[in-house]
Amino acid sequence: METKERIIEGAEELFSMYGIKSVTMDSLANQLGISKRTIYEIFADKDDLLIAVLTRMAKKQKEMVKRVLDESENSIVAIFKMLEINRDYFQDISPVFQADLKKYHNDVLMKKADKTDMPDYRNNQQVIENGIKEELFRKDINPDLVNRCLYNLGRSIIDHTQYPYEMFSRRDVFRNIFLNYLRGISTPKGLDLINRLEKTI
Repeated sequence: METKERIIEGAEELFSMYGIKSVTMDSLANQLGISKRTIYEIFADKDDLLIAVLTRMAKKQKEMVKRVLDESENSIVAIFKMLEINRDYFQDISPVFQADLKKYHNDVLMKKADKTDMPDYRNNQQVIENGIKEELFRKDINPDLVNRCLYNLGRSIIDHTQYPYEMFSRRDVFRNIFLNYLRGISTPKGLDLINRLEKTI
């Protein structure tokens, strides 16, 4: 693995565990067994490195969406699979990471959104469009708006600040919020499938 990729991978691991603010270039260099100078030869500053980490995360998410779409028999099954994968993925990421990103690096996030496919809800719009073609979702919905809404609802399920773990289980949040929205955009054929899949959650 090239040094640049090692640094990005190491930074993603540390940011995910401890948040962005608490991870210094010194601590990253020590973790990787390289000099801080080596990091700065590749990345101008911490924000530059953060953009590289976010790019890597977006790329992995795109690959996951493509894999799930290829392996799923229809769009609703794909949505359920993606939710399960994202739930497991975000369980390994400290809530501090998201909080730091919004509080201290929001300008980086906005810059990233302008340059690439972040925010990553854009990666999932094909799922909604496919669902309309499969007659699982209603034809009168706007795929872009619906996709953005589903993305944000999905993220809210794992956001402990909106729905504290001690008050609501992730399963209850999913059933009461995300699933009801999904039902609202579905055809009778889609509703039947959702009702069957719900039993597996």
